Amino acid sequence: MTLDPLAPISALTAIDNGSFLPTSQVEATPTTGFGDWFAKEIGDVNDKLIGAHLETQKIAAGSNENLHEVMMHIQEARMSFEMLAQVRNRLLESYQEVMRMQV
Repeated sequence: MTLDPLAPISALTAIDNGSFLPTSQVEATPTTGFGDWFAKEIGDVNDKLIGAHLETQKIAAGSNENLHEVMMHIQEARMSFEMLAQVRNRLLESYQEVMRMQV
């Protein structure tokens, strides 16, 4: 029984379409920071809230007859907003804790 040697792991850095690519073929992907991610999430939550508000207006005007979907969208927007508020609160608490540390 013979064993073939394994290729060095450092030469394999990424998986693309199920195959490994050597480091020379990997393109650098632009990294986004936490601020960019958080701003995108705020925009997404805002879009959900605006969409739910517009659907509520359509229900009040009598033009939208699918109340079940409207209620689901309203609840989804509410839960997204509550989650965003909790993330903000945790970030604020973390910041305040760091500021209280003595160096």
